[in-house]
Parts: sequence; C-alpha cells; structure tokens
Amino acid sequence: EGNKMKLEDLRKLIDETDAKIVKLIGDRIRIAEEIGKEKKKQGKQIEDWERENKVLENVRGVAQNENISQEDIESIYRQVLTASKRIQGGVAFQGEIGAYSEEAAFRFFGSSILTKPCESLDEVFKLVEQGEVNFGIVPTENSLEGSISRVYDLLLDSTLRVCGEIELRVIHCLIANPGARLDLIKRVYSHPQALGQCQAFLKHLDCELIPTYDTAGSVKMIKEKGIMDGAAIASARAAEIYGMKIITSEIEDNPHNFTRFFILAKQDSPPSGSDKTSVVFSVKHKPGALYEFLKELAARHINLTKIESRPTRQKPWEYNFYLDFEGHREDKLSQEVLASLEGVSLFVKVLGSYPKAK
Repeated sequence: EGNKMKLEDLRKLIDETDAKIVKLIGDRIRIAEEIGKEKKKQGKQIEDWERENKVLENVRGVAQNENISQEDIESIYRQVLTASKRIQGGVAFQGEIGAYSEEAAFRFFGSSILTKPCESLDEVFKLVEQGEVNFGIVPTENSLEGSISRVYDLLLDSTLRVCGEIELRVIHCLIANPGARLDLIKRVYSHPQALGQCQAFLKHLDCELIPTYDTAGSVKMIKEKGIMDGAAIASARAAEIYGMKIITSEIEDNPHNFTRFFILAKQDSPPSGSDKTSVVFSVKHKPGALYEFLKELAARHINLTKIESRPTRQKPWEYNFYLDFEGHREDKLSQEVLASLEGVSLFVKVLGSYPKAK
C-alpha cells in the first residue's frame, strides 16, 4: 500500500510540475507577443536570428548547470520558440515546402519562422493584405533571367510595402526517386526558370523537359507518383525534405546565379543607415522627361541601382519605370528627389524603403 501511495504522490507532483511548465510557456508566449508589438511600433519587422541563437545558448547553459542533456533542452526549446513565433505571424511564399523562396525566408528571418506555402504569387499578396501572415517573400529578379514581371504588376496594384530584400545563390540539383538511375531518366520536371538555367546540362542529358509551377513541387510530384524514369530540378533541401536522391548537384549553367527577393509587409522599414528605396512611376509624354529626373539623382550623387520599364497595360507603348536608388524615403536627399519626380511624372508610387541586402 505504502509504495502505491508513494507512486501516486510522485505522479501528482509530475502533474503539478507540468502545469507550472505550461503556465510558464504561456507567459513566455505572451512576452513574445509584446515584443512583436514593440517591434511593430518601432518599425522593426525583422526577426533576428542572432537573438534566437543567444536564447538557445542561454538555455543550453542552464541545462548544463542542471546537469540535464543540452541537446534535449535545445530541441524542446526550438519548439517553444516556434510557438512564440506563431504569435508574431509567419511568412507566405509561392511554391511547395522546400522551394527557393522558403529557403530565402529562413535565411532572412531565422529557422524558426513559420512559413506558409501558396499556389500563386497573387495568393502571397492576398494573405499579407488580409493580415493572415505578417510577411510575404517574393522573387523579383534573377541575375541571369532578369525581372519577374508578375511581381512588379502585383506591387503596382497592392497596398503592401517592400520592407526588406535578400539575395540567394541558387544551386540546382537533379533529384530523383531513391532507386532511379541517371541513364534511365527520360523526363525532367521543374519551374521554367530552373529548366532555363540548366540548359547545358539538360542538352547533354537529352530528355523531355516538362515545365511545372514550382521546383520543390516537382520533387513532391515525382515522389508521390512514383515516377522512376523522371527527375526534378530543385534545391538540395527539397531532396532532403521529400527523402529523395540527389543524382548531381550544381547543374546550373552559371555559378553566378542569384535570385533577389523582396520581403512584403503592411509597412516598410525605418531608416537603418544603409537603405534602398524602390519606386514606380510613369513620365509625361514629353522629350527629356526621364532625363530631367535622372539629372536630379546625379546632381545629388544618389546611386541608382536599377531602372527598367514595363508596359502600363493601359495604352500601347506607354511604360511604367521601376527604379531602385540608395537612400531612405525619409532622408532629406531622397525627399528632394521624390519631390522632383512628382514634377515630371503622371504618377509616382513609393514601393518601400528597406535595409540593403548584406
């Protein structure tokens, strides 16, 4: 009887301790929520992984003092961090889990940010506009293929702001089912851009190329359909996620293959001292209108990092210009430039100011 009583007492102690742990996790989540609100007020929208690593380092230290496994505590804590982040809202991206956009999101926000896969770029914009997630991440240009025009069209019509940018080196892998052999592969599936970026390798393979809506999605598809004579082009991470085999990696034609991504939110970022501003405008139909504006930038020694034109879709042969320049829209010089732009344009829209990609 005594032993049974003792066991009951110990179980009761466990239940009480669990209740305390859950209550403390609840407290932690509420504090994280406050931090989220503070960051929003200060316009700090960016998760910092240095802080995350510090938190994990701290709990490992406590675990060591308590003489319990540091690895176990770290893995429990990663879950706690994820629960705290959930409150701060996630980031939407286009594609399946394992897509390059998701990889860029993890690079930008840290590994415990919650990611939400979307079928289309339109859906990414919609989720952020409706407040279902705090951020979206969209590819805007590739160093080889140029700009992704759909994103620029969406930016023009949306109320969202660009609050960050990141550049990701794109490393393509040829991925297949575990039992597949390179010499038996007849079809290669991937996003049209990825197929375009591996032309030399694919020519040599002599396969049928089948465009899909997403790189990681094509890996998922050949896995689910058990396609043994087909392969996909995607990231190494996609192969890992879906338990697939990398037949060859770094199959892209050019090692200098980078994609630039914009981070979208309802507000852009406060000045950081090393910023860029993106604008879209259309100039009046008169000689020298664009030159007048570019002269204003040059006179102030403002570095223009990108300019390109896109058809307005309203009238044939009318163009909108998309422009990135160094500086923050709140700086005195940038404000002078934007004011002079108002003078030569039919319309101007500031897409956002944000810290330059490192």
